[in-house]
Amino acid sequence: MSQTALASALELRDVAVHYGDLLALDVTELRVEPGRVCGLIGMNGAGKSTLFKVALGAVRADRGTVRLGGLPPEQARRRGLVASVPQSDDIDPRFPVTVGDVVMMGRYGRLGLTRRPRPTDRDAVASALARVELGGLADRPIGTLSGGQRKRTFVARALAQDARILLLDEPFAGVDRRSERLIVRLLRELAEDGRSVIVATHDLHALPTLADEAILLLGRVLLHAPTAEVLKPENLARAFGLGTEREGDLA
Repeated sequence: MSQTALASALELRDVAVHYGDLLALDVTELRVEPGRVCGLIGMNGAGKSTLFKVALGAVRADRGTVRLGGLPPEQARRRGLVASVPQSDDIDPRFPVTVGDVVMMGRYGRLGLTRRPRPTDRDAVASALARVELGGLADRPIGTLSGGQRKRTFVARALAQDARILLLDEPFAGVDRRSERLIVRLLRELAEDGRSVIVATHDLHALPTLADEAILLLGRVLLHAPTAEVLKPENLARAFGLGTEREGDLA
């Protein structure tokens, strides 16, 4: 059995990240196991997006160890083990690119030197679009879609990559209820298939249906437990309640 098959989906040990003099993230130990949906909960500035950036190698920790599937972030990304859905689109809606083009970006790591899609790549894109119920919009310019459709397009891009670990940053922000229900169902299916899904959100109403467990974050891990335990009012108050606001928006 391979190292990645045995390893935790995400592991942080003694990790610290500073922005200037401000300590943005301080995690003694955190592990998320394969085949789970894990919610990452915290208000703006709690460090959710910082944690994702560290996990993806976009921000280098000042100290500590970060592993995705048992590998350093850079290696995990090169091997296509991890895919991410950003909080905000990374494509200008005015740019003349279609929905199918965006989803095909998830296949770039598999296209080889020619960067020419093969039938298997086109099939993967078509399958991903069908799973998010956008199969009929492959040729539609991305800028003409609704917010929910755009979010589903970026979820499809992650699906087309066929990664074992998915990181989603605020996937329910600005989406309609239909898109939210579809995304929740799809993420549950991925976890049941053995994939690991980590969802950063401050919108809590979808979590009981979606997540097996949750992490309460306020610059550090306040609690990592089953979702129902984390969502108890007395626990949420620790991260969202009186006297917990932090200066700046580091999320």
